Amino acid sequence: MGNVFGRKSRPSRVTEQDKAILQLKQQRDKLKQYQKRITLQVEKERLLAKQLLKDGRKEKALLLLKKKRYQDQLLDKTENQISNLERMVQDIEFMQIEMKVIEGLKVGNDCLKSMHQIMSIEDVERILDETQESVEYQRQIDEMLAGALTQEDEDAVLAELETITQGEDVALPEVPTEPIPQVPEATKAEPERREAKATKRNAVSLAA
Repeated sequence: MGNVFGRKSRPSRVTEQDKAILQLKQQRDKLKQYQKRITLQVEKERLLAKQLLKDGRKEKALLLLKKKRYQDQLLDKTENQISNLERMVQDIEFMQIEMKVIEGLKVGNDCLKSMHQIMSIEDVERILDETQESVEYQRQIDEMLAGALTQEDEDAVLAELETITQGEDVALPEVPTEPIPQVPEATKAEPERREAKATKRNAVSLAA
């Protein structure tokens, strides 16, 4: 119970404009009900006056037609009042829309002002100058690198770039397909004969 009575009431979202629109619509609806009732009564009295004329009661019929005329004027006034109420409701509703638009513009304007305070014109000019300096510095580096390479170097760099782009390996020398020439038997035996002669000379020297 304490929580129920101690609960804070939420602020009402119904504005004074909403209350005014509601009252105007209620008055309009009442006038429409009155208009409907008078219209039915006028039609009934018109039929009654017609019947009185048939019955020869002209004075009574004339009196009813005068009353009908007065009620017709009331209907015209009622219609004008209903139109005025509806126009006023529309004006208030449109004014509410305009107020929301103005509030939105105010919020947007405040946001722009805060952003302008964070980023001033001097900051923008400084950033643009620094960006231009960086671009100019990079252009100078590119020009220096371009001037340090000969045309042959440029062609070699482009060829290597093309090789890397195509995903190909650097070409290796081709393996020879011709058979290796055969060495004659006499040529193979020549070192053995020279070694035998050297051994023989050494043995003679030792025997002497």
